[in-house]
Amino acid sequence: MSENSKTNRRKFLKAIGSTSLIFGASPLIGLAANHKIKEHIIQNKSRISSNDKIQIAAIGTGIMGHHNIDSALKVPGVEFIAACDLYDGRLKHVKEKYGKKIDTTRDYRELLNRKDIDAVLISTADIWHARIAMDAMEKGKHVYCEKPMVKLINEGLPLIEKYKKQQIVMQVGSQTISGLAVAKAKELYHAGEIGKLNCIEAAYDRQSALGAWQYTLPTDASPKTVDWDTFIAGTEKSPFDATKFFRWRNYKEFGTGVSGDLFVHLLTSIHFILNSNGPNKVFSSGQLSYWKDGRNVPDVMAAIMEYPETLTHPEFQLTLRVNFASGKGPTNYVRFIGEEGVMEVSGNSVTIQHSIMPEAPGIGDWDSLATFPEAMQKELLDTYNGKYSEKQKTRPIKEPIKYVAKDQDKHKDHYIDFFEGIRKGTPVIEDPIFGFRACAPCLLCNDSYFNQEIMNWNPAKMKLKE
Repeated sequence: MSENSKTNRRKFLKAIGSTSLIFGASPLIGLAANHKIKEHIIQNKSRISSNDKIQIAAIGTGIMGHHNIDSALKVPGVEFIAACDLYDGRLKHVKEKYGKKIDTTRDYRELLNRKDIDAVLISTADIWHARIAMDAMEKGKHVYCEKPMVKLINEGLPLIEKYKKQQIVMQVGSQTISGLAVAKAKELYHAGEIGKLNCIEAAYDRQSALGAWQYTLPTDASPKTVDWDTFIAGTEKSPFDATKFFRWRNYKEFGTGVSGDLFVHLLTSIHFILNSNGPNKVFSSGQLSYWKDGRNVPDVMAAIMEYPETLTHPEFQLTLRVNFASGKGPTNYVRFIGEEGVMEVSGNSVTIQHSIMPEAPGIGDWDSLATFPEAMQKELLDTYNGKYSEKQKTRPIKEPIKYVAKDQDKHKDHYIDFFEGIRKGTPVIEDPIFGFRACAPCLLCNDSYFNQEIMNWNPAKMKLKE
């Protein structure tokens, strides 16, 4: 890689410099809040190094497993050589799609024992994330692990300690953090574009059966084609259930519900933008409203999190929502509300609308002034007008602006960061410490919902408060 190309996307995300962005000379025009929004294009200038070959194995080849393999293979120098899954049909399809040379197994430990595998991609049900990651690190394998990093709070710190001890590279798979729009939002926030932050609103809604995890079931699912006993290991023994195996997200025994799946994405962006360690108090409420298909986790959930003041942000309130029958289609946004404006991050864009209060507090209009005796009204108006100039009475105008990331593949860029970490020994953007701080409050949402209590958390020590 040349010296010029070293000023790449990953370093931009770390340093929040401006050299990795290109702003279009001719802005596109849109309308919002009665003002024209100047829309600028954000482009990625990074190039990819392929100095060393990295051989990977996939553990879990379901929906995310396939997506992870495809994204990893977009990075030059990466070779996919082996796969593990508990359903024979998926192992068969891996060979159909990626070639007969791919070795397959039901037992992930066989892959960890191989000397020719450098890194593993963990895309299993949530219940297996921590167990496989710990075993992989013990064998010296680099790890890409889907979010949430752990299913249980008590799995987090041991995994982090193992990561530190083994000195491997581990990337948690919440690729929103690698988005250029999120990086731009971080730059704008710390530049003071919305003034002092006071609250954040975030939502991740869906409006479809597939979005609500009613995935297609294979026609040959049976105890012969599925290793059910391994899948449920660590849980209460139960008879084979194809629905629970292929739609595991719907069951708290194997998944982490809407909070572990979607709140994590929202908190990942929020924590990255603010340089935050997380909340100190979590409360959630939910219901099973529409998808009454046997699942035992809510399809509507709302949460309130209280964030304490730190060196990087003031005290603020965060409200989160997921609704799997939203009534208007999918929604995904994080809205930062400050005393001088609102910054909304949605998909590949970030938009800022400003509303700055005048220095003068105002008098008259919807005010008690008109209820006073006329002489007093005149006296108060004269005093007010003598105290404040016309400029002080006028609300400052700051035009809205929008930035759009052009042609970015966030998932690919997340893998570029992971493989650069392996090749160069550089820190990745979402290591286990960051990953746990993003997922732990979301797991606490489940605890709050099921136990009907407020959860108190120490974000610095990453522990429940006594």
